[in-house]
Amino acid sequence: MKQDGRESLSIDLEHQTGEVCSLKSSKPSRDRVVLKRQIGLWGCIALVVGTVIGSGIFISPKGILQNTGSVGLSLLVWVACGVLSTIGALCYAELGTMIPRSGSDFTYLLESFGAVPAFLRIYTLIIAARSGTCAILMITAATYLTGPFFGECTIPRVLIQLLGTTVLGKTENFENSFTPVTDVPPERIPLAFYSGLFAYAGWQYLPCVTEEMINPSRNLPLGIVISMGIITVIYIMANVAYYVVLSPAELLASDAVALTFGERVLGSWSVLCWLAVALSCIGGANGTIFGASRSLMVSSQEGVMPEVLGMIHVHYKTPLPAALAFFPIVVCLLTFADVGAILNYMSFSNWLFICVSLAIIPYYRWKYPDIPRPFKVPVILPIIFIACGLFVMAVSLYSSPVECGIGAGITVTGIPVYLLFVWWENKPSWFTNAIDTLTSVLQRFLLIAPPDTKSD
Repeated sequence: MKQDGRESLSIDLEHQTGEVCSLKSSKPSRDRVVLKRQIGLWGCIALVVGTVIGSGIFISPKGILQNTGSVGLSLLVWVACGVLSTIGALCYAELGTMIPRSGSDFTYLLESFGAVPAFLRIYTLIIAARSGTCAILMITAATYLTGPFFGECTIPRVLIQLLGTTVLGKTENFENSFTPVTDVPPERIPLAFYSGLFAYAGWQYLPCVTEEMINPSRNLPLGIVISMGIITVIYIMANVAYYVVLSPAELLASDAVALTFGERVLGSWSVLCWLAVALSCIGGANGTIFGASRSLMVSSQEGVMPEVLGMIHVHYKTPLPAALAFFPIVVCLLTFADVGAILNYMSFSNWLFICVSLAIIPYYRWKYPDIPRPFKVPVILPIIFIACGLFVMAVSLYSSPVECGIGAGITVTGIPVYLLFVWWENKPSWFTNAIDTLTSVLQRFLLIAPPDTKSD
């Protein structure tokens, strides 16, 4: 286990520029079991855009309007959330090029603060945060795929029939756009940022695949800048389109904004909206598993998760067991009546881990000023993001203390798990033999093997 940040950061410069593959070489022989550097700039952009644009743009508009009270302020919140998310993504880009290994914030926490906080991070991602996200996306996708066959379950047909016809291009909803359409106390405005930041969530996934990027010192920051710009523009355009077609009152009355919008614009062709939402959710779930499996793989290779989860498919050179590990967890979460509540519980802990990860930037600027940084952000940016994150955490703690307490409790349960399965070395022989037997069986069944770290 690497505990010393200085030791683990003495990384070959060739590795940082991407000229060396995953662990040592960028041109592995056909027989070597290593991750391949095959994700270029467009692959980075596709991963971020496809992951971030999931269900948030179809869910969050209503929540933002409810907590801002006006069209103009809601659009400002969308822009602000895009800017803030871009700042966070750029900070992760510096971390990803300074510590050029897959795993995202798990790796950064491990290198900087040791195994315990890193384990708690991956533990919460596995049991709730990432798996819960996948469960929600799959439920949403299934709902929209079956909707055209079983009818609209969330929007009563009579409500849509009562909505007046709308002529495209109308601008009356933007006149006096900052005039409140509903009374909202000022203390609820920060909750609008919660909804907006949820829609932008997913920018953390790109550093999860650093070892599979071609020239990560260039493509990681450039991919983040381009993709977050694309996402922000799409989100603003989507909200403008919503307000062109729907009045604020109609948007608030809708339980599925995109579908109400589709009914108005496409009429009998609104089934295309159902399909678009479903495909968007499937893409988001795919990107979530793609990134999270790399974090789980790295955690296994660092000794805080079972060895088998760090192995790679011998032919496809992908972390197959780490990806499959999420399946039973997601299935279990699908049995809960309200999976979204689990994500709400984990929001406080999630923001805490992100803020701690970004605190590494000013900390390392002070402690390790000479570490090579192929990409460097102004130190004020992580400070701004941390301040905003702490403010969001304080508001959530004030407004939802029970939910925050439950999330903190879920996180703390990771400590005895760590002590039992990671810290305790002298485990009974029957336990280790059983684990070894299971690992051997899975290796044969899944055609997986530990990554080859030998240099050519």
